[in-house]
Amino acid sequence: MASTGKRKTTMAKLNREAKLRERRLVKQASKDARKQARLDPPADEAQPQLGPDDGMPTDPQPVHPAGESPADASL
Repeated sequence: MASTGKRKTTMAKLNREAKLRERRLVKQASKDARKQARLDPPADEAQPQLGPDDGMPTDPQPVHPAGESPADASL
């Protein structure tokens, strides 16, 4: 007569399955990263170059060393 009891999965099998799931996740993540890299343009082409007419000040405020006020710099 065959046993009708449920067989328990061994820890070794559970560990193998967990390792397999982890490898599949890593593989899918790397595939997604390659796909995204193909779709996205490189960073230097994605951002436009700012020129003098793009709202940026042409003469930024001078930076003074710590502890000196702009009045001290002219002396």
